[in-house]
Amino acid sequence: MLSGVVSPDHVHILVSHPPQIPVSKLVQRVKGKTSYKMQREFQVLRKQYWGQRMWARGYFACTTGNVTDDMIKEYIDGHTEADDNFKVADFESE
Repeated sequence: MLSGVVSPDHVHILVSHPPQIPVSKLVQRVKGKTSYKMQREFQVLRKQYWGQRMWARGYFACTTGNVTDDMIKEYIDGHTEADDNFKVADFESE
């Protein structure tokens, strides 16, 4: 993972991966591992998502193509706003 930002309802990440690994497998691993680790660490998430999907089924992926990694990092960093400070504790108040 080269860069990333977490917002309340989505995640932007820039990754570099070997071409022999399909993007769908990479996304499956990222979603699976992060869901597992977050639910192990935060009891409130385990209760809320027990037997359900924590992440949405879909995803959007694209190649860097005609832009540089620095341009993409700048785009990702631009998605951080003052009220985008995501905290798991936010779930406890709902």
